[in-house]
Amino acid sequence: MNKERPVGHLHPISDAILQIREIFDELDFEVVEGPELEDEWHNFDALNIPKDHPARDMQDTFWLSQPKSVQQPTTNNQQLITDRKLLRTHTSPVQIRYMEQKLKEGIKPPYRIIVPGKVFRNEATDATHEAQFFQCEGLYVDKEVSLAQLKWTLDFFFKKFFGPDAKIRFRPSFFAFTEPSVEVDMKFNKLRRQDGSESRPQASGWLEMMGAGLVHPNVFKAVGLEGYTGFAFGGGIDRFLMVKYGIPDVRFLYSGDLRLVNQF
Repeated sequence: MNKERPVGHLHPISDAILQIREIFDELDFEVVEGPELEDEWHNFDALNIPKDHPARDMQDTFWLSQPKSVQQPTTNNQQLITDRKLLRTHTSPVQIRYMEQKLKEGIKPPYRIIVPGKVFRNEATDATHEAQFFQCEGLYVDKEVSLAQLKWTLDFFFKKFFGPDAKIRFRPSFFAFTEPSVEVDMKFNKLRRQDGSESRPQASGWLEMMGAGLVHPNVFKAVGLEGYTGFAFGGGIDRFLMVKYGIPDVRFLYSGDLRLVNQF
């Protein structure tokens, strides 16, 4: 008798995105997507990233060649690029697009969204860095949003995704689009897989996992939401997988090696 055999297999990153979506669905967060080909305003300007910020330089950003019609001469004989295109360096511009669209529809906060997706950085690859990787951003907008709400939300997520032993802490940092800004470290002891077995390696200690903070007022000003507050966070899904399953090299996730994929 012929038995049906399963055909196909979810990639570990796809599986992780589904897990993240399910976790934040419990908190009524909506999943939002946006274009990977972005413009400078959504990727940088609206997020309060200054014109001279290093992230705009070629070593960090993949810029697209621009038609001459986009370039306009200024009084100091330099070229002003008014609508430059790039491969998005983070998924934060989707937050801007979402808020713009909701206001056009006449829908005011509260907003709760997560934005999983691929991003691009013009950098050398090694065991912990790739020129393309997956990121998940989160945004919550309402009145009188606090860091305490942000910490509770992330604590809920980390315990769900990494296991009940996971704990988080905030360290002061700087990001142009949040104020105050924090780095989110996770402490873990013998993280466990979903099947109950211990992760490999059996790591313990503090590890930086995310950047986060309260949304900068200039970001709300850019989209016409003055008077509101909110929090935002973002982390690399590839890094989550490396920590959870003890993957030693991020490039393994993009190698197409079925020996890795079939372990999940």
